[in-house]
Amino acid sequence: MLRTNRNRLVKMAVVGELSSPTVPRTTYRVGAGGKVFVPLGMAGVVYNVKVGDPAFGWEGDHVEPAVSIHHPDAWADHAMHYLVCVGNKARVITGDTLGTLGVVTGEHARFLIDFPDDVLDRLCIGDQIQIEAFGTGLELLDYPHITPRKLDPDLLDRLNIRESPGGVLQVGVTLILPAHTMASGWELGPEYVDQDIMSNDRDTVRALGIDRLRLGDLVAVVDTNHSWGRGYKKGGVFIGLVNHGDSNLIGHGPGCMTILSCPDERLQPFLDPEANIANYLACGRARC
Repeated sequence: MLRTNRNRLVKMAVVGELSSPTVPRTTYRVGAGGKVFVPLGMAGVVYNVKVGDPAFGWEGDHVEPAVSIHHPDAWADHAMHYLVCVGNKARVITGDTLGTLGVVTGEHARFLIDFPDDVLDRLCIGDQIQIEAFGTGLELLDYPHITPRKLDPDLLDRLNIRESPGGVLQVGVTLILPAHTMASGWELGPEYVDQDIMSNDRDTVRALGIDRLRLGDLVAVVDTNHSWGRGYKKGGVFIGLVNHGDSNLIGHGPGCMTILSCPDERLQPFLDPEANIANYLACGRARC
């Protein structure tokens, strides 16, 4: 088990409400190939898409698994994006499913939470969900060159991680990608929202195996540094979590939120086909 500063982290209650899906007034968007489509799959309750399911193949755009929540107050919503971490516990505090428990599985425009099917069937738009926000400020005491982001310490302990000499951490991932596959989200900090894996060039997508990604998969992107901001860095690596589905929009694709980053080669990925948070958190398709 990695030594961390978890005993000094602050655990706070934050609350959001189950978001209603929205559609832009123009209705249609234009995909990378020039085909128009109606964006579908963000916000609300998505009953049939869960972590562990394919990130590709849905008739939707940026599809978010299970439940999406936000806070109607912009400042409170912004705070959620910096406080809530993947693996945090979530509890319904209003409505017909009062007291039921879920788990945070990702961050997109909203926060994504997995609940069992019987809870999904009874949740309503506007129901409030409280999260035990824990993990912001997490540090690896023996690996100060590696920066954790958006990780509940309990989830960190469950990842397939090997310690090697020279301050090297090896992390199991389902796929290793080059930096040029990343697009939308370069301008955003790794503490806030994800970065998309470009999927518009389908030949490249197939050649690299991107089309086999599942929601919840861990992936590595080499020659990048997300220790602060996002940018190209020869030898750097970040480990990301696939949080939402594919997109037709140019420069977009499956989302990849940063969970570990290192500016040099002391963070090393290795292939592990089971490296998916559905397995680590016993949620989504691993719950079914």
